[in-house]
Amino acid sequence: MKLPQVVVTGVGTVNPLGLNVEEFYEGLVAGKSGIGLITRFDSSNFYVKVDAEVKGFDPAKYMDLKAVDRNPRAVHFAIAAAKEAVESAKLEMAQERPERVGVSIGCMVEGGYAVRQSELLDRRGPRRVDPLFIAKSGLSAAAMQVGMWLGAKGPNSSVNSLCATGADAIGTAANFIRLGYADVMIAGGADSSLDPLGIAGIDILGALSREPDPAKACRPFDLNRNGFIYGEGAGLVVLESYEHAKSRGIPMLAELAGVGWSFDAYDQTAPAPETQAYAMKTALEHAGVKPEEVDYINAHGTSTKLNDPCETKAIKMAFGERAYKIPISSTKSMIGHIVDAAGAIETIASIMCMNKGIIHPTINYGTPDPECDLDYVPNVARQAQVNVFLKDSFGLGGENCCLVLKRISE
Repeated sequence: MKLPQVVVTGVGTVNPLGLNVEEFYEGLVAGKSGIGLITRFDSSNFYVKVDAEVKGFDPAKYMDLKAVDRNPRAVHFAIAAAKEAVESAKLEMAQERPERVGVSIGCMVEGGYAVRQSELLDRRGPRRVDPLFIAKSGLSAAAMQVGMWLGAKGPNSSVNSLCATGADAIGTAANFIRLGYADVMIAGGADSSLDPLGIAGIDILGALSREPDPAKACRPFDLNRNGFIYGEGAGLVVLESYEHAKSRGIPMLAELAGVGWSFDAYDQTAPAPETQAYAMKTALEHAGVKPEEVDYINAHGTSTKLNDPCETKAIKMAFGERAYKIPISSTKSMIGHIVDAAGAIETIASIMCMNKGIIHPTINYGTPDPECDLDYVPNVARQAQVNVFLKDSFGLGGENCCLVLKRISE
């Protein structure tokens, strides 16, 4: 049995560079940074002074005040991104069978909410806890709320593989379509864990940059990189079977041709290049794409001492000598690491690069690292025809997911 071809028909995002896809991509091509000083809380007692916050976002523009009050910030982002993605896909639910439309969204909410509820329980007793505590704090919050907003009654899934979540959710959604459970899936990730608890926990691990100057803080693949920048936002795509999209007569942005998963089974924090390379090769194999056909790689590119050389090594393992000829860039250099949403937002960035013919740069690249010796499109955007790209996403603890997307052939 031939599995259905899966295509992307809509994209939507809210992130530190913009409140929609066009703003986001324009910022990327210009090499603009969305990274700044922490404003969400008092960071005077923290070593970390910099993050990547969404600016100027008003959730009331996307939902009524009751929904704003009843949902965490990650869900606000997810609803906004979903509305843009559905609009760009020209998806009309009145013309769809609701049972054939599904949702796959990974989500991370601020840990401070659970802490505050625990303190309330201790201080005022069990009857004072928020009755929506489970709905608000659960990892299913974004998938549930987007599904209810859209009236999508098909598969509703909320995967979580930390930094690989956004890509993982897209790959999972593609399988729902390929296996016949849905015609349309809304997929991606949302994250709003920019709070004192989240930053403290990752900082003590040694993964965050303590650089006080936002302009220098995120330097993927640079010799002087010293950690990643925590970000927030959401990215969602509309996936459909090719036949379903064709029947609607709408433009198709890309084909999601292949997905590759792997697990390091190695360490809770340190990555393993061999299994990262396996995920890349599996994605290429499932897409029917040869290494020499890949025109661009959107890197995981976190700006940490461990990840960047490991990913570089993995790319060499997967591509051999071809690795030196492929443009590679890190979206995180401009928007930070948006953890659960990273893979989805960066996939959207890459789809825009493919359709606009301009690859965005890796900014803040100044001093080459001998261990990172590939073409990272340093500092300035580059015109290029991209027919096939690979998106790398590697989760803390070793959960890996890579996507291969292709230009739609006429």
